[in-house]
Amino acid sequence: MKFGIIVVALLAGSVMTSSIALANADDDKWIAQCVRDNKDEGPSQDVISKYCTCMDGKMGDSETQSITQWEKSHPTEQKACSAQAGWK
Repeated sequence: MKFGIIVVALLAGSVMTSSIALANADDDKWIAQCVRDNKDEGPSQDVISKYCTCMDGKMGDSETQSITQWEKSHPTEQKACSAQAGWK
């Protein structure tokens, strides 16, 4: 009986870990696209990366728009992330 509980616990942990890895890979993809979209806007790469990471964090996990598309309809979040990143 204990063996069955251990197996179930290990499987549950495995599923949770793989979901987290997929979410991080997807987030990384969107952040990288945002950085590319903003590379000619003036701020340093570090500021743009902080901005894009902040925006990605404010977006829901089920969002299908890119960060660049989403920011246009979310000016409050855009202003907050600009300030947090030091974008002047």
